[in-house]
Amino acid sequence: MLALTAATGKIGGAVLDALLDYGLVPADQLKVLTSSPPESPRVQKLVERGLKVHHARYQDGPAFGQALGRGDTLFLVSTPEIELDFNDAPLGNGREGRHFSAIDAAVAAGVDRIVYTSLAFKDGSQAGVMRAHFRTESYLRDLHSQGKLRSYTIVREGLYSESWPLYVGHYRGGDDDDDERKDVVVAGDGPISWTSIADLGLATALVLTEAADRFREETVFLSQQRALPLGHIAATLGCSLKTTPPDEYVQHYVQTRGMDRAMLEWWVSTYPSLPDGLCHIQESPLEELLSSKGRSPQSFEDIFGKMRSKQT
Repeated sequence: MLALTAATGKIGGAVLDALLDYGLVPADQLKVLTSSPPESPRVQKLVERGLKVHHARYQDGPAFGQALGRGDTLFLVSTPEIELDFNDAPLGNGREGRHFSAIDAAVAAGVDRIVYTSLAFKDGSQAGVMRAHFRTESYLRDLHSQGKLRSYTIVREGLYSESWPLYVGHYRGGDDDDDERKDVVVAGDGPISWTSIADLGLATALVLTEAADRFREETVFLSQQRALPLGHIAATLGCSLKTTPPDEYVQHYVQTRGMDRAMLEWWVSTYPSLPDGLCHIQESPLEELLSSKGRSPQSFEDIFGKMRSKQT
C-alpha cells in the first residue's frame, strides 16, 4: 500500500492526480492521510474517488501511525507551517519537529520506505526555507544508517513556476489588487530552475512507483534544466529589480506592505542562494521521467501567461 500525505494540497494533490490519471497505483491500494476535517469539500472529493481517507496530523504520532501498516510506502510532504521556522527555531522546534513525529510513527508502524519532499536548493544553501528540510533529510539518513528505517528517498522538488510572485518582491496583481510598482525590491538574483507543479506531480509519482528502485537511498532533484533569473520575470512585468541588503529588504516590506517582520527575516535568507547558483539545477531526471509518459515539461512562460491571464 502507498500512504500519501497532503493530498488536498498543491504538490500532494498533483502527485495523487498523476498516480490515478496514469494508472500507476489503483485507488484501492492508496491511503490518504490528511489533517483536513472530514467535512472539507476537498476531503469529500477524495472519498468520491474511492480513496481510503484517514484523519491524522504529523504531531499526533499514535494516530498517524495507526493509519499505516507494515510494508507501506509513506509519501511525506513537508508541512506548510512555516511560522514554526521563524526566529531561527532550534533543532526540533521548526517544521522538522512535525516531520520527526510522523517519521517516528511510520518507523514504529514498520513502513518499508519513506519518500520525503524537500526543495531544490543545492547543499550549502543558508536559506531559512531549507533549514527544516536539511534537518529532516539528516534524520532520515541517520535512521537508515542505524537500521531503523529500511529505505528512503529524498525528493528535492523544483521551485514551483507558480511561486514566482513570492520571489519577485511578493508581487501581486488582479482586478482588486493591482501591483503598479516599477521597481521591485529583492535581496539578490540569479538563475532559478522553475518547474510546474503538474510536472513535479507526475515525476514524483514515478519516483514513488515505476522508478522506485532506481532512487532508493538517493537524493533526487526534480527540476527543469532551463533557468531564468528574477530580472527576466520583472522585465516581462515592466518592472526593474532593485537589489538591497537584507536588513533594508525587511524594513522596506514592513513599512510599505505591513508584512510580518519574522516572516521576512526568514524569507530574505533565500536570496543569497540565487547569485551562488544554488537554485540552478543542471542535472535532473525530470525530463526523462516525463518523457516516459509522453510528456514534455511545461515552460515557465506558459505557467506565467496562464497566471497573468487569470488576473486580467
